[in-house]
Amino acid sequence: MTNSEESRPLINTESIASTSSIPRTYNSVYYGCNGNQQADTPDQNIRSELQMDPAVSSRSEVEVILDCSDKITYTWSDVNVYCMQRNTRAWDRFYRKRKPVEQKHILKDVSGVAYPGELLVIMGSSGAGKTTLLNALTFRSGRGITVSGTMAANGRRVTSSVLTSRTAYVQQDDLFVGTLTVKEHLLFQAMVRMDRHIPYRQRVERVNDVISELALTKCRNTIIGVPGRVKGLSGGEMKRLSFASEVLTNPPLMFCDEPTSGLDSFMAHQVVSVLKALAAQGKTIIATLHQPSSELFALFDRILLMAEGRVAFMGTADQAYAFFKSMGAVCPSNYNPADYFVQVLAVVAGREIECRHTINTVCDTFQRSDNGIKIALEAETIQGEFQDSFKLAKYHKNNNNRSPYKASWCEQFRAVLWRSWLSVIKEPILIKVRLLQTLMVSILIGVIYYGQKLDQDGVMNINGALFIFLTNMTFQNVFAVITVFCAELPIFLREHQNGMYRTEVYFICKTLAEAPIFIAVPLLFTSIVYPLIGLYPGIDHFFITTGIITLVANVATSFGYFISCVSTNISMALSIGPPVIIPFLLFGGFFLNTASVPSYFEWFSFLSWFRYGNEALLINQWSEVETIACTRSNATCPKSGHMVLQTYNFDEKDFWADIVGLIILIISFRFLAFLALYSKTLRRASK
Repeated sequence: MTNSEESRPLINTESIASTSSIPRTYNSVYYGCNGNQQADTPDQNIRSELQMDPAVSSRSEVEVILDCSDKITYTWSDVNVYCMQRNTRAWDRFYRKRKPVEQKHILKDVSGVAYPGELLVIMGSSGAGKTTLLNALTFRSGRGITVSGTMAANGRRVTSSVLTSRTAYVQQDDLFVGTLTVKEHLLFQAMVRMDRHIPYRQRVERVNDVISELALTKCRNTIIGVPGRVKGLSGGEMKRLSFASEVLTNPPLMFCDEPTSGLDSFMAHQVVSVLKALAAQGKTIIATLHQPSSELFALFDRILLMAEGRVAFMGTADQAYAFFKSMGAVCPSNYNPADYFVQVLAVVAGREIECRHTINTVCDTFQRSDNGIKIALEAETIQGEFQDSFKLAKYHKNNNNRSPYKASWCEQFRAVLWRSWLSVIKEPILIKVRLLQTLMVSILIGVIYYGQKLDQDGVMNINGALFIFLTNMTFQNVFAVITVFCAELPIFLREHQNGMYRTEVYFICKTLAEAPIFIAVPLLFTSIVYPLIGLYPGIDHFFITTGIITLVANVATSFGYFISCVSTNISMALSIGPPVIIPFLLFGGFFLNTASVPSYFEWFSFLSWFRYGNEALLINQWSEVETIACTRSNATCPKSGHMVLQTYNFDEKDFWADIVGLIILIISFRFLAFLALYSKTLRRASK
């Protein structure tokens, strides 16, 4: 198209004839679960093909029976989406009269239908409402979003819980535990996604089948990879792995959000070919694409064009050519049809009014067309509520008590613990970097404080070294946890939203899997610095010091979990971590004597693990020291270990209270971290 052509509207709205006033009659068409067209409106007495009668086994076992093939015709009718907008600043909310909440109308009366065995692609320019529609269809709209309308499967209204159990949603961003291999990842997915009654051998067979179907055989034992840290799969292989994770359970309905985003033309063609192959198996696939090439466009069975939150067209490519031709916008033979249709429906800067008038004309014309009315009538045909096709043999009086998870609690625990342990032993930050860091720091501290004697100068040096133990263990563990845990949180939130495992299962398994490393690191650290510095001799004192350092390290770990769970991202966690640690550090008894703490801050000192750890370490070091050599006669010299403890206002009787205090802090911070994580899942579920 020339520049002069681009400056003019692609559609001359004045040439469009008004719709005929002759009344026309349309019959709604119903598609059964096999995807074949049936009689007009099914009789209400006909039992839904997706509904089953419970069957009771003579052995009182749970049996699963399926009446028909798992094929779904998915429809949506009059979908409207509103976004809440408060047009005031935070300051104005407190000091000025609050303005009424404004609602932005994002999607406007959107109706459509997707059939089994077909690939339906939603297209449109940026801001047309593609992803918003996909989120509405999958009941995944964010907070502040209001969705109205009716979604139905095979003519029966569906809810979020019913849809989640029968669909797969491949999101735009690929999230994986990058240290696992392709096979390990899919085995984990099979353990938590597939029905609990399926034997392990069949799960492994299904994993092998999916690997073969999606052409992942060559990379089955390849590390997935972490961008910027661990080299792994290519972009196309990662996207195919996302599909493999979702098709393990053979879902009849799949949603894909921008599956070709960030891929080159070759990889994009491979990904769309995979979608086409899955659709050929009888699946209903709905995907959004931003700028498909002409080769990709030829693979689409049907397209849905969105513009300004409205449906501009829905149908096959041939129907699209004919429709836009009737509108006076003929697609040139040497032009990419997808680009042309999107350009017709785009809002060009400087011509907003004219372009929006064109868009409204196109949308209104399609809405009044035969195809548009047929789709609207079919989407409005509702035959009641959707019943889950899987029924338990035993009759439950309250069917709402059924678990939404495919795997039992124990199966979830075993699978998540297995994956967590693999990620720990393969994670370079937790193993290699941590051990190297611990080795270097411990040797450095040991060399600096080497060979301390029990004299006046040695007292100050030893006390400083012991407090450095606490400081090093705190910052090392807090930042290590934040770095790793924050990176895994998006994976957990997505998998939890998909109904794969419980929050407490993930948190317990994560804690247990990382426990050995948080015990081994303090042991290695103490084993090096203790003899180099020359702390109080005796194997019992060495192990007591190791135990105290281990407790402090685990308090710091728990605090790191808490900071990670209350933060929205890793940058926020790294920003708020140090400022929050500093007050605990100040009340540790080293910089500020415990007797000098203001009364209104005493409660804060009882939350400081530095105080408990410092007091316990000093008691273990000095409680049995009876004589300290004085090196300078003109200075105050503590002549015994008891006097050293008195200088800090520490009491030997408080040793076990300090140990109990550290244990309580470990439990408290972990519990608070779990509550913060649980609240995140609740907020995400309420979106």
